[in-house]
Amino acid sequence: MGYHLLVVDDEQRIRQLISKYATFEGHTVTEASDGMEAVELCRAQNFDLIILDIMMPELDGFTACRQIKKLTDTPVIMLSARGEEYDKIHGFELGVDDYVVKPFSPRELMMRVNAVMNRVSSKKQESVKEIVTFDGITVDFTGRLVYIDGEKVDMSPREYDLFFYLVRNRGVALSREKLITDVWGYDFYGDDRTLDTHIKLLRKRLGDYSTRIVTLRGVGYRFEG
Repeated sequence: MGYHLLVVDDEQRIRQLISKYATFEGHTVTEASDGMEAVELCRAQNFDLIILDIMMPELDGFTACRQIKKLTDTPVIMLSARGEEYDKIHGFELGVDDYVVKPFSPRELMMRVNAVMNRVSSKKQESVKEIVTFDGITVDFTGRLVYIDGEKVDMSPREYDLFFYLVRNRGVALSREKLITDVWGYDFYGDDRTLDTHIKLLRKRLGDYSTRIVTLRGVGYRFEG
């Protein structure tokens, strides 16, 4: 997936180098030669990510970043010829997502662009409240909550993990091995009875809706959605 990048640097050579590699990766690039121009561009249009140099005329990168953050929450990767810890700390305090020291590898910069955008995408997905309802069962994945007929049900952390896994894979026949591996992990040293005990506890929590968890003899379990 290509992104719209704003590349801000007073050195034309640097801008052209980044633009060349970004375009090759399928991204669209808008260039700015100083911080003032970058701020004005951010007022006029939206960008997916900003690559911003620190040392620039008119308006330095730190000041430009501070003003841009008042306008938008667009992620920022800061470029600098200096690698001092102070600069990095100051940048991160301003909300910079990553910091790259010159001279840099354009390929590495593109990898950092993708890494930042993946993190941003994950955060956006997490921020969307995910709730599913089956008759009187309400499962709030985001809030890690379960309600039965409007009443909140308290579960142990592992019960939540198991129940959420069953619900997310509703309608799917899940083997005992898969449930233990995916919910407890590869380093689990217990036995099948641990899984059976948790299933019994979940059915008890579900009350009248306990039959939603179906036993598949010789296989495992399935949640009927």
